[in-house]
Amino acid sequence: MARTCEQCGGPLALMARAHTVTCSPRCRKARSRARKTTLPAELTTRDRWVRRAADKRPLTVAGKAASSTDPRTWSTHKDAAASTAGVGMGFVLSDEDDVVCIDLDHCLNPLTGRLAPWAAAILRDAGTTYVEVSPSGDGLHIWGRADVRQGRRIRRPDGTAVEIYGTGRYITMTGRRHGSCPSILADLSAVISKLTA
Repeated sequence: MARTCEQCGGPLALMARAHTVTCSPRCRKARSRARKTTLPAELTTRDRWVRRAADKRPLTVAGKAASSTDPRTWSTHKDAAASTAGVGMGFVLSDEDDVVCIDLDHCLNPLTGRLAPWAAAILRDAGTTYVEVSPSGDGLHIWGRADVRQGRRIRRPDGTAVEIYGTGRYITMTGRRHGSCPSILADLSAVISKLTA
């Protein structure tokens, strides 16, 4: 199956490297600009951003240890995006609101973009909401709203896992939107109820 450019949908060169996602420098630049504006305002307007180390530990914008339960170690999205500490950013889930994340492990083929059938079903049930590709490139983070006070890890028979978090955790952020999902947070209560039944 031919691979296509994530920006324009055109074909990638036959000899393109496995990690190549755009067909030209022009599309790469346009994709980069678009990625800067894809995060939902419900996330970027909250001062619950951290940086992350390569081993996923949360860091302050100054590069010191951060905590998912200590607001003094969090910052604005603008400050976290401007910081060069660590290798990326993360968003802290707090009991201040109902922002939640469903983390799907090992469900996405990074070369073809194909989803495992079980993950496609969860994504379909989640509806129109913001979804990111995880830092590994083979998982998804589904963002939305629901009342989740206790995190859950649901082990699947094939060894993969579905994790659901709403407070006391931080989730790594890539800004790499999955498909054409919108920059909004939908109500995930029904899909979470189905997963935890």
